[in-house]
Parts: sequence; structure tokens; C-alpha cells
Amino acid sequence: MSVTFQQRELASGLTVIAEVDPSAHSAAAGFFVRTGARDEPGRLMGVSHFLEHMMFKGTEAISVDELNRRFDELGAKNNAYTSSEVTCFYAHVLPERLDEAVDLLGAMMRPALRQRDFDTEKNVILEEIAMYQDNPFWVLYESVVAAHYRDHALGHRVLGTDETITALERDEMMAYFNDRYSADNTVVSLAGNIDFDRCCDTVERVCSAWERTGASRDATPPPSGADALDLTDDGVHRGYYLSVADGPSAQDDARYAASLASQLLGAPDNSRLHWALVDSGIAEEAQSGFDAHDGVGSVFVYASGEPNRLDEIASVIIRETDGLADAVNEDELDRLRTKIAPAATLSGERPADRMQRIGRVWATTGEYRSLEEELDRIGAVTVRDVLTYIDAARSAARTEGRLRPA
Repeated sequence: MSVTFQQRELASGLTVIAEVDPSAHSAAAGFFVRTGARDEPGRLMGVSHFLEHMMFKGTEAISVDELNRRFDELGAKNNAYTSSEVTCFYAHVLPERLDEAVDLLGAMMRPALRQRDFDTEKNVILEEIAMYQDNPFWVLYESVVAAHYRDHALGHRVLGTDETITALERDEMMAYFNDRYSADNTVVSLAGNIDFDRCCDTVERVCSAWERTGASRDATPPPSGADALDLTDDGVHRGYYLSVADGPSAQDDARYAASLASQLLGAPDNSRLHWALVDSGIAEEAQSGFDAHDGVGSVFVYASGEPNRLDEIASVIIRETDGLADAVNEDELDRLRTKIAPAATLSGERPADRMQRIGRVWATTGEYRSLEEELDRIGAVTVRDVLTYIDAARSAARTEGRLRPA
């Protein structure tokens, strides 16, 4: 029996979606809240990620130890993550334990948010920020993205800053939670060998008291682009280059051409940047990437190498980017499709991956897209489509940054 998609909006306002596969040997569930760093006021930067941590501190009825014990007893592979635009809490279990996993996930989505837990976890978050500040890539990445999006929340750091986390109050977090963690701003994603109707009944029972708040997001692309950044750091021993440019959004069909063009330019191996920079010995690593977000997309190019070769690295990247159109032909697109399809198909065989994919897409666009449909769309991209995207990308707002030893 093939995979089938099912959807239901519950009386509480929660949306439940699922890819049902009776032949699967596992099942997965995730609560996707449409909130992240881009939805935070500047003074609360980092509250979404901080709140993710707090969700594991227990509810009024379930202690942190009991919460952990119950997930262990289910044999669950469970965790959570926060991005710029979504926060997800998930579990991957055997099919016969899915109802219990959904029940427990739903319960933990209404945490106690105790002051003592807040105070303790704040120190953990500050330590995490310090750890990322020791990573040259993240220092450069966060600086370039913040500059590119100017004063817009798309430039917010997911972890926040020392200043915003130190100043954050528990009551401010609670107000943010009450607004964003609402029934109409959350989707429950399921995949695998599941009884959809029974899971919906479980979600309805556990989450029946959830309210609708009308939480929303302004997805209008903001002004972007900034002067080049040239950063130095006493603790850095290599040279690092990063550029970010505007690209197609998650709602724009040009995202498929952008994805292929990005792979052609800077896939980790067998790409123009790899041949021109890594294979030649000019740089130690070089790659590009494309992310389609709500209302706007981002195209990244990154490289690192000897500090005294950083200008050379940047000039090669510009040369290869400018010459990308010359490399576009049907053979190259076929090669990329052949490379993408097996990895996507293998991922699609795992319920945990299917749950993540449909949950993220729905949380961003409110739409369902099957893996097969996505692969068909990639397969339908023509040489003209890619060339049209490359031509448009030449005028896209762009920001570049360099980081080198002081």
C-alpha cells in the first residue's frame, strides 16, 4: 500500500497532518510551532531557543525526571530544535507506542516555566552562546546575516546575545509563549505506521484547552544588503569568507532552479568552487548553499584557507559565480538530479524524516508537498529555468564578510 496524506483541523484549532504508511516499521510525531528568531522583538532575541530548553523542565503535573523517564520507557528518540522560523518538538518510536508519545509531547508543550528553572537554564544558554563565539564560522555567519538584513528580525541570532539573554525576564518569556504557542500557530506532523484518527483523538484530548491567539508573521521581504565586513580576531588562525544574497522564497517556484544552481556552483565535491579552490589547493573548503524561507530566501557562499590568500579566494569565488551560466547544460542538470534523487528517496523511506519534511513545509507555507512531487519539480527544471534564475541573481542584494587573524 502506498503512502497517503491525511489532514484534519481539530476543534481546538490545531492542525494535524500525516503521511500514513502501513508498511513502515516505525512512527514519528512532531509539534511544529510557527515561531523562531525572526518572530522575536529585538530586546527578546533568543527567547524562542531559550523557551525550547524550558519545555524539557516539566509541567505542573510532570516533573523533569518523570518526563525524561517516560520518554525512555517509550524507547523514543526525542529531541527539539529552534530555527529562524520554526520550533519543533519530536519523537520517533515503534508504532504501538505512538499514542503515548503524542500524549507526552502534547503534555510537555504546556510547561510550568518555573522561575528557578529559568534562572538555572539562563546560565546554560549563556555558556552555549560562548561556545559558538569560539567558532570562527559562526562568528562570521552571524555578523554577515545581521548586517545583510539590517535592523530586521531575519538577522536575529537564534541563541540571542549575552545582553538579550541576561536581560530576559521569566514573565517576558511567559508572555511570548502565551502569544506564539497557540493552537492556530502549531501543526502536529505524523508519519509512518499510524492510526490517524486515533492520533487525532489523542491530540484533541491532550490539547483541547489550547487557545487561538491569531499569532502572525509579516513575511514581506525586508530591505537587505550592506557594505562588506572585514573582521579580525586574535583567536583566529585561518582566513574565512562568507557572502549572503537574497534568493527565492519557499513560496517561489524559482527555488528549484536556485537549488540546482547552488549545487552546481558549490556542492561539497564535484562543483565549480571545489575544483577552482579546494582541488587547486587555494582553499581548504569551499561550498555554497540555498535556503528557502517564508517570504524570502538566502544564498550562501563560504570558503576558508590561509589568511594571506583570502583576497585570492574571494576573487576566485566572484569569477566562478560570474561564470556559472557558462556551466549550465542538460548533462550537468542530469548529473545533479541523479545525485539528489537517491539521497532524497532514502530519506523518504524513514518516517522520522518524512514527518520533519512535511511539518516544516506546512509550518512555513500551510501546504502539503509530497516527496515525489518535489522530486518531479526538480526533474522538470530546465536549462532556461536555471539561466533565468542566474540572471536574476546578478542583481540580488548581497553582503560579504571576511574574518582573519588580528
